Amino acid sequence: MNKLIMLSAALLLISGCSEEQQNKFSRLGVTWLEGDYKVTFSEGSHQKSWVVKDGKVTAEPAKGYYYFWTNEAGKKRYVQTPIERTYIEQIGD
Repeated sequence: MNKLIMLSAALLLISGCSEEQQNKFSRLGVTWLEGDYKVTFSEGSHQKSWVVKDGKVTAEPAKGYYYFWTNEAGKKRYVQTPIERTYIEQIGD
């Protein structure tokens, strides 16, 4: 019964949030998840994508960017992308 009440309260709070606030919550949720992701930066007609394998994408909301490690051409690279122009998709399972 307590779990049902807590779940109902959480859903009620989230549904009462603006779309912008819900986006902020979802971005923060990505911060600590480990897995396989496709990260895409898009600005106008320019688009660049990276694949993060068995890693995590970390958000730094106060500074306005995501950061992560990826392999490109056999080299490990550190990447930072602005939160406002970045899309993250979980790939694989």
